[in-house]
Amino acid sequence: MKKIILFALLIGSAFLLSCQGPAGPEGLEGLPGVQGAQGPQGTPGVNILGSVFDIEGTFNTGNDYRIYFEFPKDKVEVFESDAVLVYRQWETVAAGNETIPVWRMLPQTQFLPQGALQYNFDHTFLDVSVFIDTQFDRTTLEPKWTQKQIFRVVILPANFAKAAKVSKNINFSDYNEVKELLQLGARTIEKYKIK
Repeated sequence: MKKIILFALLIGSAFLLSCQGPAGPEGLEGLPGVQGAQGPQGTPGVNILGSVFDIEGTFNTGNDYRIYFEFPKDKVEVFESDAVLVYRQWETVAAGNETIPVWRMLPQTQFLPQGALQYNFDHTFLDVSVFIDTQFDRTTLEPKWTQKQIFRVVILPANFAKAAKVSKNINFSDYNEVKELLQLGARTIEKYKIK
């Protein structure tokens, strides 16, 4: 008897589960999603592509081996949340009739006979400071490490940098990828000499 009741319940359950009735009322509309970051084309009046400029300076005891540069307020507005990247012109290579700079992202370490030398930087939304750290007396550095050093500063709006990293997996340490992302080919890069 128990087997017959169990069998009847099983068939009844299958019958009830397979029944279809009229569609229920439509649910409420969902909340709007978060607006994505603006792409490289930007909108009029918005500096979505960021800013790029070169600074040239000399490290010495007078400036404590630090090149300090205040962002030009008439050229760029930097916010605390923006990404600031700094590259050192490591060398130049000849390509036909032109000379092409080779850029390396800071921090950058070089091992010399007397110990390690590191180019590094810090920044605020007002300025950038590039400095040399060493494991030895900096006054013993050859001029090629201290004289007429050129650095490229790239300022990316925070949302743009985040969107680019997620969507394109940009390697920010590769200046050529950053150059392509910012479409720098046709742009003139302003140069500043630090005294």
